[in-house]
Amino acid sequence: MKCLVLGGGGFIGKHLCEGLLAKGHQVRVLDRPHLDLDDARSLASRVEWLEGDFTNEVDVAAALAGCRWVFHLVSTTLPKNSNENPLYDLESNVASTLRLLDLARRGDGVRKIIFVSSGGTVYGVPRQTPIPENHPTEPVCAYGIGKLAIEKYLELYRVLHGLDYAVLRLANPYGEYQRTHGAQGAIPIFMHQALNHETIEIWGDGSVIRDYIYIGDAVAALIRVMSHDGPERVFNIGSGIGTSLNELVRILQDVTGQAIACRYVAGRNFDVPASVLDISRARTVLGWYPRVALREGIQRVFEHMLGRTHP
Repeated sequence: MKCLVLGGGGFIGKHLCEGLLAKGHQVRVLDRPHLDLDDARSLASRVEWLEGDFTNEVDVAAALAGCRWVFHLVSTTLPKNSNENPLYDLESNVASTLRLLDLARRGDGVRKIIFVSSGGTVYGVPRQTPIPENHPTEPVCAYGIGKLAIEKYLELYRVLHGLDYAVLRLANPYGEYQRTHGAQGAIPIFMHQALNHETIEIWGDGSVIRDYIYIGDAVAALIRVMSHDGPERVFNIGSGIGTSLNELVRILQDVTGQAIACRYVAGRNFDVPASVLDISRARTVLGWYPRVALREGIQRVFEHMLGRTHP
């Protein structure tokens, strides 16, 4: 079956493409022109790579042609900057997704759209942890509001037009090939800084708790949900275990053998104090569960990073 991966040149997208190819699927990627393909270059000869813009209807229509499954990984904003321009977040993410849904429902090939939402932002400040899928959704950043709006539109298009979908509310993914100089991804950024004897900057006092999921486990969930045809359509995908930033630094010290210096700065008002996902629905309905513990995953990232840094 042919799968379209929107945003296939990114961190999650590259790993997803590899996973789909390993399962025997044909893969088409749509991503921005002039993308830095250093980490995705090995895919170039094995997937159909289209350069284009997710906000451009013509590009998206061309990418959809002949594809049965569509993986929507695109986001033009991050939680940290989405509140600076909510209108841009709305226009580039929500409106562009509506155009995608219109194109998909007018065609006759798309079987399901699988959307990567945000388990860390759609719920807002949790009233309980771990957080189940039926927890109130009260996001405190435009990024989370946009993700939630897309979830609602997916359900609307299912009801009105019969367009099937699945939503994976992803925790904090980490793994090999993740950017070490990006605006998100504490594990690779902190590790890179530790290996280069740099001081790690931590927002707040380090007590903020997050749920970290190894990228291989996240990809397994994305592929598993392709064949799911039950009534459940929204799934939390995480480890189900919370780790504070201070604990994360201690694990990084153990794995790298490096003493890590930290500098604590004022916390950010959109950072919820704790976000840990209840993954029991995915366990029960999809038969999925995370297989790679945090320390083991960090060890894998460490070994991969050493291999890249010291070939």
